[in-house]
Amino acid sequence: MSTRSAATQSPISVLFVCLGNICRSPMAEAVFRHAVHKQSPDFRIATVDSAGTSGYNIGNDPDERTMAVLEENGIVDYSHEARKIKISDFTCFDYIVAMDQSNLRDLRALRQRAAPKVTGGKLARVVLFGDYGNRKGEEVIDPWYGDRHGFEVAYEQMIRFSHGFIEAVLGPRGEK
Repeated sequence: MSTRSAATQSPISVLFVCLGNICRSPMAEAVFRHAVHKQSPDFRIATVDSAGTSGYNIGNDPDERTMAVLEENGIVDYSHEARKIKISDFTCFDYIVAMDQSNLRDLRALRQRAAPKVTGGKLARVVLFGDYGNRKGEEVIDPWYGDRHGFEVAYEQMIRFSHGFIEAVLGPRGEK
């Protein structure tokens, strides 16, 4: 069921978050942008971005295996520079989307720290991306530690989760 009615549909902003912001979250960002364009081209997106909970990779490009899998699947116009999540992201984005339970815990703690700094505004909803697939609580396992197959599995998850997220927010085929 859609969380937005046709009368209240305004652009949304989404931030995807993993640990280092070089594998999963940049892949999620790229796949989500691509899915929105294909599944619901009229859906207005204010901002889509990605970040990491750690600062290990600030300024780095996505992992070459992430980029290779994206390119092999027709996503060839993506570039990104890794960054760490900021407290201000909780007021700038409508949704902050975690890749696994560890990221989710970290993000919920950061959201609590952001809450006292918000006066009269709203804070982003913090959600697990896997909850938008067909298995609630599914995590995107960090492929960085393994071989290329892990990146291909992550890509398949990103496709499912992106479509599920779009349907949950907009309704089937973006019609609501």
